Amino acid sequence: MQSNKFFLSITTKLMLLCNISAIIPVWIISWLTQLDWLLIGVNTLLTVLIASYVSFRLCRSTVQGMHSLETGLLNLKDGELTTQLAYNNNDELGRLCQLYNQSAKQLRQEKQWIYQRELMLDKVLQSSPQAVLLKNDKGFIVYSNYSARDLFNAKTALEGSQFEQLLTNAHPQLSQALQRGSDGLFTLEAENQEAQAWHLSTGKLLLNNQYHYLYVFKQLTRELSRQEVEVWKKVIRIISHELNNSLGPMSSMLHSGQLLSENLNEPRLKRVFETISERIKHLNEFVQGYGKFAKLPTPQVITLDWPVLLEQLQRQWQFILEINKDVTTLADPTQIEQLLINLLKNAHESGSAPEQVSVCISQDTKGTHISVSDQGKGMSEQVMANALIPFYSTKVTGSGLGLALCREIVEAHHGQISLHNRNSGGLNVHVILPSV
Repeated sequence: MQSNKFFLSITTKLMLLCNISAIIPVWIISWLTQLDWLLIGVNTLLTVLIASYVSFRLCRSTVQGMHSLETGLLNLKDGELTTQLAYNNNDELGRLCQLYNQSAKQLRQEKQWIYQRELMLDKVLQSSPQAVLLKNDKGFIVYSNYSARDLFNAKTALEGSQFEQLLTNAHPQLSQALQRGSDGLFTLEAENQEAQAWHLSTGKLLLNNQYHYLYVFKQLTRELSRQEVEVWKKVIRIISHELNNSLGPMSSMLHSGQLLSENLNEPRLKRVFETISERIKHLNEFVQGYGKFAKLPTPQVITLDWPVLLEQLQRQWQFILEINKDVTTLADPTQIEQLLINLLKNAHESGSAPEQVSVCISQDTKGTHISVSDQGKGMSEQVMANALIPFYSTKVTGSGLGLALCREIVEAHHGQISLHNRNSGGLNVHVILPSV
């Protein structure tokens, strides 16, 4: 740092040093030769002029090199690394300037590499399904990705906003999790959507000599559902395998028994064979139905032709249709048709009048919304909590497959399905198919 005291430049100091070194011998010689004061003054003036000129010529290149270094260091201080020093004399300052140019070039390359890595990191974070939030020790949000904005229902970027204000406008469960400030699980419950399980991970780091606090939110709903479904699929495959191993020999033995009993006039034996044949057929249908759930193929996504699909459904089921114009949905037509068939079947079996069953299809920024509603008995909390689990059914002849298959189809399309009792009575099944 420069002080306010008087100081001399290096050029001035060198010129003074040269002048003093030249004047002292002139004065000594003039004193020894006993020159008069006029000649001494003339000799002194000539000596000063010659010494000043010579010293200026000698230190000019040095001053230019130092000015170049000063300019380069000022640019370096301002973060400008593209300037190269033009001083290239073959002396100490020239070598210093060359070293500066090499260092600036290396720093420029490293800066470009760091910038590219920052761009890549920002791209990864912005496209990550995990919500990332970073605040400084002043309580201001300094970074957030798109998932964080969706989590906090923000229409604009969160950067620059106060963290406390963000907590005020956030979901109550989300606000409580952030106020605890520790790692853990929490649940978000929203209207017309399935309850979502989230995990909050927190961290503290030093960035630019300032402490920052990092919050990472990971949604576990889909992962927990996927693991649950995988367990059920494994159970179903084991059961199906064991039943198939038994049904094959039983069918063969039944056929052999029927052939042996053809010459026997025993009506009761015929009824026994018919009962066994009926039960084998029922078990085969049972195995095939659960096999469809356990081996659901990967969706073949195309643009749905809603008019054709809905016309086919209306030939089988009666329902009121509400659909917005220009609904564009990318999904597997066969699986979406099976989804709607299962939902309409449940709606008609709920005790609702056929004319009170409705299907509403709309679209917004989140994707395509499909709602199937009825005026039946609805569901209790216990039934609703288990309705999407395989094998669970409240019907005497139900297999517990319909809604479980619906859930599997929706999640295969990376969507969401939720069940809600209607205020006017009945049940509403809400499905969201995201835009691909």
